[in-house]
Amino acid sequence: MLTTVFRPLHDRVVVRRTEAEGKTQGGIIIPDTAKEKPAEGEIFAVGSGTRDERGDLSQPGVKVGDRVLFGKWSGTEVKLNGEDLLIMKEADVMGVIS
Repeated sequence: MLTTVFRPLHDRVVVRRTEAEGKTQGGIIIPDTAKEKPAEGEIFAVGSGTRDERGDLSQPGVKVGDRVLFGKWSGTEVKLNGEDLLIMKEADVMGVIS
């Protein structure tokens, strides 16, 4: 099986969303049509960073494996190797969850 290798460019990151909760805290099961897409995920791939005015490379502030929060409408949804992923600018990441 041929797998696609994807490397984001510049300040872009690839995020794998976490799974949406299947039921509420009270135990009510949420149907798939009513689930909201979570705004939390794991960094899957990171670009090399951006260059400043002097041409120096600015390293990304996130790394592969980081759990992050991002805006609800952030990124572009893509399907790579049968997996739904998001490609977004690093600036769309609001923070790292530790």
